[in-house]
Amino acid sequence: MKKVEGRVAIALVCVFLGIILAIQFKTVNKTIGEGVLPTQKAQQLSIELKKAQDERDGLRQELDDIEEKISQYEKGESEKNVYTENLYKDLEKYRMFAGYLDLQGPGIVLEINDPPMDVQLGEESSIVDDYDIILQIISVLNASEAEAISINDQRYTSYTEIVRAGNHIEINGVSVGAPIVIKAIGDPSLLESSLIFKGGILWYLENYSDYIVQLKQEKNIQIPKYRKTQNFTYAKPKVESAN
Repeated sequence: MKKVEGRVAIALVCVFLGIILAIQFKTVNKTIGEGVLPTQKAQQLSIELKKAQDERDGLRQELDDIEEKISQYEKGESEKNVYTENLYKDLEKYRMFAGYLDLQGPGIVLEINDPPMDVQLGEESSIVDDYDIILQIISVLNASEAEAISINDQRYTSYTEIVRAGNHIEINGVSVGAPIVIKAIGDPSLLESSLIFKGGILWYLENYSDYIVQLKQEKNIQIPKYRKTQNFTYAKPKVESAN
């Protein structure tokens, strides 16, 4: 009798385990897709991501082509009379100020990379954790009359957001990480001296951090345009009174 009871108990345990396994199997199928292994799902997601990136790049190229055609048309029309030509020059100047033109010129390139693993003590150190350093550098470059600035090829403008998001930084809605490459167009000597003087931000990094810092002057730096559009919802031009 005891043997029968023991067998019944074992059978009940087996049935219970079988039910649990069946439930887990259904849950996994719903999570990653029925009949799809995790590796296959990862490959599918990778293919979909690559497709989305290609579509984005294609649309961006189409936009660049359209903008180039518009620019050629504007330039052609401006050559017809002096008034229109002056308007076109003003338009180009304000586009430069707003960051909506690709620019090139002399300046500096600053690269900040994470410390080598063999010199890191305790928790892993990353420039992402100290992204306020990037903000300080941008502030110094602006004070040194930089005419255009980019961070990892993201144009810095008055509308640029630089925020920490997990293990990376969001700049203009684009995720970037180490190394951080900051480019600035302006007087190369002035830009460099504003960063390296004793007590300055680079002096601090080189003497009180393990970040790998490289700074160099260049004669022709390429800085891309700001690609996000900004619409004014609340602000509008002030209307002068007739009095």
